[in-house]
Amino acid sequence: MRPAAPLILAAILLAAALPGLAACGSGTDPNVVKVAYNRSTNTKNRFKDAFLTRMKKQFEKANPGKRIKLVPIQAQENDYATKVQQMMRSDRTAPDVVYEDTFRMGSDIEAGYLRPLDRYLRVWRPWERFAASAKEAVRAADGRTYGVPDGTDTRALWYDRAVFARAGLPADWRPRDWDDVLDAARTVRRRVPDVVPLNVYTGKAPGEGAVMQGFEMLLYGTGDDPLYDAQARRWVTGGAGFRQALGFVRTVYREHLGPDVSDALDANVSTAVTSEWLPEGRLAIDLDGSWLGQYWLPSGSRPWPAWSTRLAYTPMPTRTGAPPGRVSMSGGWAWAVSARCDKPDLAWKFVETLQTQRNAADWDIVAAQIAVRSDVARDPRYLRSMPSTAFFTDLVRDTHYRPALPAYPRVSSAIGEALEAVTTGDSSPEAAARAYDRRLRSITDGAVTAAAHGGGPGADGGGGTGTDRGGDAGTDPGSGTGTGHPTGNPTGKAGPRR
Repeated sequence: MRPAAPLILAAILLAAALPGLAACGSGTDPNVVKVAYNRSTNTKNRFKDAFLTRMKKQFEKANPGKRIKLVPIQAQENDYATKVQQMMRSDRTAPDVVYEDTFRMGSDIEAGYLRPLDRYLRVWRPWERFAASAKEAVRAADGRTYGVPDGTDTRALWYDRAVFARAGLPADWRPRDWDDVLDAARTVRRRVPDVVPLNVYTGKAPGEGAVMQGFEMLLYGTGDDPLYDAQARRWVTGGAGFRQALGFVRTVYREHLGPDVSDALDANVSTAVTSEWLPEGRLAIDLDGSWLGQYWLPSGSRPWPAWSTRLAYTPMPTRTGAPPGRVSMSGGWAWAVSARCDKPDLAWKFVETLQTQRNAADWDIVAAQIAVRSDVARDPRYLRSMPSTAFFTDLVRDTHYRPALPAYPRVSSAIGEALEAVTTGDSSPEAAARAYDRRLRSITDGAVTAAAHGGGPGADGGGGTGTDRGGDAGTDPGSGTGTGHPTGNPTGKAGPRR
């Protein structure tokens, strides 16, 4: 058990660093609901602040005498989670409503930070319209539900049509396997040397941006080595697929196909991607999320009218092109009520305000989220909101979710260390996988199982991607933009529990 003194000191420092937090939690004004949420470190990215300010005004108008106090926490993802957890440890600093990344909810529930919402959800009619997979994402091992999700996301390869034209690559690019992706990047490096060929998020500082968006987009395309064996209730050690995913990352940075290593390992790399590298034509291919367009809209942090014609998107292929031929990862955030909240009925009323059909649609539009409600998925405004909506919604059919288990944040941290080791060249994929196994056994008290061994390690030193060929990428007549089914259930495939 950790000593109490450091926790007390952390709470004092947190209260001093974040003005107004000392007024949160129990024993405060019964008419005031404190709402903690993550504010982007990009000072130009304030769409969330604007939306919540509008929700605050709407709630206060409908509930005379009641007030919403917004508590923005401007921090990177991991720092935000740490600060919120510190806040929820104390009656004095705990918010009433908190914005939670669903993959962290398991650990926060286990720690006793969140309040179950079942008694509200049982009589809340809109809950019937939420996709089953979205509900599962906020349901704990005890069978109770602890949050209301406000959307999801998917991931794919974005690419710059103009850079591809300069490199002689097809405008309707659709890579069949990992080698096709690497070959396209090598072609860009050779023919357009002033452009970064391929961005794959990596390392410790970007947190889940690297682990989920980089590594797991690769791992779940290897076909045999998931992170967690739900049937055995054990975490999976780093087998062939794990090493192959690390091998792909090692190849990107060893062959100088990615950004400079110092840039790749920067916690703010995603801001550089969206505000500089892509808009300025300095990046050819980016393994990234469905939400990117939000930054480039007229209301975004970096308006870029040409993005919808300059950029295209295509599914990330599986390692060898094996069925289903493409892979995606999905996550999402949810609104939860703190266990220390002394006015849960009023806090829930604000969550209801956030989740009227119109407000839910407005949020999915402004945040470029993939809808998790059937009524929002049919909303004409949502369907017209962005040219990429149909493509990224269709990817849900082949998406995967992270294990929503208390140990996952620590497992994620161990993966980040393995990624950083192969990115800097300090470890081979095999050595990094062995180090991960040791960490995993410690994190889970030995609750591990051996990975399946299928497909073989490939020719790249046992941890590579396969043939590791260096020729030009061939053309593929497949569509680079795809078609989707946005009028249907946006999360029709439940997938593994996240």
